[in-house]
Amino acid sequence: MGARIADAVRRERARTGLSAAEVARRAGVSKATLSQLESGSSNPGVETLWAVATALGVSFATLVDAPATGPTLIRARQEDGIRAAEAPYEALLLSAAAPGVRRDLYIIRAEPGSPRLSDPHPSGTTEHLVLLTGRARVGPTDAPYDLEPGDYLRYPGDAPHVFEALESATSAVLISEMR
Repeated sequence: MGARIADAVRRERARTGLSAAEVARRAGVSKATLSQLESGSSNPGVETLWAVATALGVSFATLVDAPATGPTLIRARQEDGIRAAEAPYEALLLSAAAPGVRRDLYIIRAEPGSPRLSDPHPSGTTEHLVLLTGRARVGPTDAPYDLEPGDYLRYPGDAPHVFEALESATSAVLISEMR
């Protein structure tokens, strides 16, 4: 996945015409971190990739999704997602939006511990979440909701938000929609 991310970061930075220093500044990461991403020599956490995607004005999926060439089957327990550096949280991209469609689909797996605090995504982002297993505290950072299996929550992804597992083996389906 490192090579795919490296190619995407280089491609999107070239598309924007921004220098590495400017993308790093906007993302709040060091220039060395961005250089490692572009060379494929690092294993970035979800926080770093979200910050770089936001700085480039693209979705998270743009940096991690593989091009589709036919049917795609993802076995839930055979694939690893991208792990958060500061929380027991993992995001596995299931489906990125096709060109002109801005919707990404993820499976979230989390364990109790530090909550996954997300900075605002690009303006107009809405997140849709269905809790599958466990219990979780999800939504706007200042007013999250406690969810149980089967609960659905829609909340602004362009404002600070949180996902905190309250039980072991908590999982959810997350759709990130950008307008």
